[in-house]
Amino acid sequence: MNLLGLIKSFIKVVEAGSIAGGARSLGLSAAAVSQNIARLEAHLQVRLLSRTTRSMVLTPSGSLYYDKVRHIERDLEEAQLAITTADSEPRGRLCIATTSAFGRHVLARLIPEFSALYPRLSIELLTSDEKVDHARQGVDVSLRITPQLEDGLLARHIAQVPFICCASPGYLAREGWPQSPEELKQRRCLVFRYPVDGRFLRWGFVRDGLRFDAEFGDVLISDDIDVLAQMAVHDGGITRLAEFVARPWLERGELVPLFEEAGGARAYAQTEPMDIYLCVTDRFAMTPKVCAFMAFLKASLGDEWKVKART
Repeated sequence: MNLLGLIKSFIKVVEAGSIAGGARSLGLSAAAVSQNIARLEAHLQVRLLSRTTRSMVLTPSGSLYYDKVRHIERDLEEAQLAITTADSEPRGRLCIATTSAFGRHVLARLIPEFSALYPRLSIELLTSDEKVDHARQGVDVSLRITPQLEDGLLARHIAQVPFICCASPGYLAREGWPQSPEELKQRRCLVFRYPVDGRFLRWGFVRDGLRFDAEFGDVLISDDIDVLAQMAVHDGGITRLAEFVARPWLERGELVPLFEEAGGARAYAQTEPMDIYLCVTDRFAMTPKVCAFMAFLKASLGDEWKVKART
């Protein structure tokens, strides 16, 4: 009897909340996983799950057993790492979760190089602005901005992303150039709404060492940063974009940065950058493959992602 396989089926079913969900994460049929649970219960001589056609809940014994075995795979991996050489090549599956924009514009161009450095890694990149559950989705590491941080996750600061407030030349010719961020409440702003909780992404600014949030009046809303960029390019209003999203439009002159002149007609205010964190479930999840990815990411982002003080 493969007891470890039976336990793994039990863990995945509990994490997924259903036999079908656990089976999908394991790549097995629901019938096979159900049989594994039954065999485990027979081995332990105790009922672990109370199952009906509509629901599945842990029994008191099942809850106690789950708490004891839920980290068994991680512990086995740690045991293996303890007896291998320190410079052994990272291997196995590495699942990385990130926001849609960061995945599309940044990681998509970096992952092939990382994969070439570590050919024994099987890499999966999940891009979504929805809530990410490391345990349920099998995520090894996630990259999150400050509003997405959660209690219980170990977060390591990885970079700062410069943001740029911008609009198209056509919009500015039609509506005039705003003199300061305070005027945004009289303009149409193209804002990002978090899919998870419906909040707007704040537009933070810093002037003379003091931080403040811009107020919105008329808005167009999207949950996709690239949609907001397209709206702005087509004279839809003023938006705030990560530099890695805005850069191509700025270089072609299709968008123009705002509030960046320290004097003259337009009042200077620095657009507040966004911090990015590399997140894992706990210190035990900082495995060699995760550490290799973190080191690669820091080296690849380099000075471009260090926000410099304005002089």
